[in-house]
Amino acid sequence: MTMQLNNNDLKNQILELVKQFVREKDANKSWTAGTDWVQYAGPFFNEDEYTSSIEALLNGWLVLGQKGISFENKFPKLVGKDYGILTNSGSSSNLIMMSALTSKRLYNLPKGTKVITPIAGFPTTINPIFQLGFEPLFVDIDLDTLNLNLDQVEEQAKKGAKVITFAHVLGNPPNMDRLMEIVKTYNLILLEDCCDALGSTYDGKPLGSFGEFSSCSFYPAHHITMGEGGFVACNTQQQEIVARSFREWGRGCYCIGMKAGLLKNGTCGNRFDKWLPALPNEVFDHKYVYDEIGYNLKPIEVQAAMGLEQIKKLPEIRNRRNHNHARLCNIFKKYEEYFIIPAATTKSDPSWFAFAVTIRDNAPFKRRDIIDFFESNKIQTRPYFAGNIMLQPAYEGLMNVDDVVKKYPNARKVTTDTFFLGTSPVITDDQLNYIELTLDNYFNTLR
Repeated sequence: MTMQLNNNDLKNQILELVKQFVREKDANKSWTAGTDWVQYAGPFFNEDEYTSSIEALLNGWLVLGQKGISFENKFPKLVGKDYGILTNSGSSSNLIMMSALTSKRLYNLPKGTKVITPIAGFPTTINPIFQLGFEPLFVDIDLDTLNLNLDQVEEQAKKGAKVITFAHVLGNPPNMDRLMEIVKTYNLILLEDCCDALGSTYDGKPLGSFGEFSSCSFYPAHHITMGEGGFVACNTQQQEIVARSFREWGRGCYCIGMKAGLLKNGTCGNRFDKWLPALPNEVFDHKYVYDEIGYNLKPIEVQAAMGLEQIKKLPEIRNRRNHNHARLCNIFKKYEEYFIIPAATTKSDPSWFAFAVTIRDNAPFKRRDIIDFFESNKIQTRPYFAGNIMLQPAYEGLMNVDDVVKKYPNARKVTTDTFFLGTSPVITDDQLNYIELTLDNYFNTLR
């Protein structure tokens, strides 16, 4: 007679089979130089992420629940803050933290507010400026770090700027002592894009801890991943409430947790009350009161479950990335007459997102030549994101093209002369050896 399994036994059996599947799949992995790709990036997973996310799905709670709350409690400490919200992407996080500046409950910044930002990088650092009707004050970048030029930042700060936003490029910050002095002197609001910088520090402080808000990304190429996902970290509970409102359609209710939508009076005990100023005598459900003109930028519980496992691996991920970056620096150093090779900013300890090199003006080759050689040998590369963003088709007509090229020469150069190789923890020493061999072969062909 067959004993019938209960639901919990079945679930445990499913999870054990998943673990077995993942272990066997990983054990059978192989890589052959010249046949298989050296991937730019990829998720650093084992069975933990798979079983945790599948268990969350089997538990039947799809929207953010207890796993989401746990992640939102744990993650802010990694960027030196106490509050924050989980989102569906780093790009959404950038949009939320800049949208929060428009809230009447915070800064109430109007359209036309001037925002300092570098002209080169990833578009969704800059896009919220346009999307909210703010005015960008662009600055060029420095070629050695690819970070924003602080001399130009100070000049732009004198022109009535209220906000500064930028990404710590590949985990390597600018001179934060000088930058924070500028922020203090000109009373700027700092928004830090830390999508490439999780685990990096400056003078012992985590990147993300310097600004009023900071963002992070959990896309598969990033330090930890949920497949998609992001985070907005902030300094105060009120900032978190406003950010959460923008994430969730703009609603005023900030009850959280699995029971928030099930309890008659919400977790605050005040769900049904006179919430509408325009109808002062009417009782209304606070879950359908809207304090902001918001979005729907929420992730799901499965992602939070995956993220909690990834947080545990962050120290190992950081060590592997920095090992790979150091090795790539040594590989390229023998050809440094042709390349600007990245170095950590003074006082910083980066958790390197990628390895970026810029081809010097005197090099006897173009970026397209060496990139074609790497890609033909199955080594993935990337450009410096969008390069000078204002040269991209989407922004055509917003600025005079001649001015874009002439005023920002370094941004123009990285658009054509900078490329990345991966430092992802999935890249092995055998693959790094193959990158070195391929680079040597390329220069042998030049000779």
